Amino acid sequence: MRLISRTLFISDLDGTLLSPEPAITDYTAQVINSLTAKGLCFTFATARSVYSAVPITSAIQVSAPCLLMNGVSIYDTAAHRYIKSEFIRPSASARVLSAFEQNGVHCFMYRIEEESLICYYSALTTNVMRSFAEERKNNYKKPFVRLERLSDMADEHTVYFTTTGPYEELYPVKCAVEEIPGVELAFYLDVYNGAWYLEVFSGNASKASGIAYLRERYGFERVVSFGDNLNDLPMFSASDVSVAVGNARPEVIAAADFIAPPNTEDGVAKWLLDDHNLYNIYK
Repeated sequence: MRLISRTLFISDLDGTLLSPEPAITDYTAQVINSLTAKGLCFTFATARSVYSAVPITSAIQVSAPCLLMNGVSIYDTAAHRYIKSEFIRPSASARVLSAFEQNGVHCFMYRIEEESLICYYSALTTNVMRSFAEERKNNYKKPFVRLERLSDMADEHTVYFTTTGPYEELYPVKCAVEEIPGVELAFYLDVYNGAWYLEVFSGNASKASGIAYLRERYGFERVVSFGDNLNDLPMFSASDVSVAVGNARPEVIAAADFIAPPNTEDGVAKWLLDDHNLYNIYK
């Protein structure tokens, strides 16, 4: 993948670069593509997997590898290959599954097998979980496999656990997972359906560690990041300049260096077009 600029612009997707539909608007695509044609280096960081993230961003020219599943994987969209992935130790996976089971919560478990990401589950117990699986199977052809026991496949190929539901149901799982060495988590409110997401991954994986890897491997001297939700705070901490869209959570706005218009108004694209903003970055 050819890289032109020494400054990397990296944006979260849902609630940030994407409109509420969610989609890349024609305006955002036109702005980003015109800027990348002039040398701006742009990519994205998302909690989404390759199955939905790549199609939903197909309208824009991505000029650097992207971060998937909150930094679990670094993916080259041009070559269609994983550059790097962080796996969870089997002993830690066993404890994560136990934390879910002891609190009566079902989850999805992701494994990377021969360069393919496969999602496993034991039961779809809520409407939100069923909707999550159906949307991704039908719209993005994401493979889902049902198992009687997830622990049977929780080996060295495991990269991710996730579930979605009410705060009061997921919070005890979050507290239990926080006590497990070797893993980290993201716990945040979904911008579309009002449910909470709990995501568990290797302690070596985060949007922050993904940015550090891109800096080192591709020689970026400066990183400018855009975000809206709590799982973007690690990315902000690893960036030289952080930009919150106007619809961001208060904690994210408080942590940002700049505030862009909301995602309903193509905030990232409009911020990039503002010469004053870029002057403040490059001066």
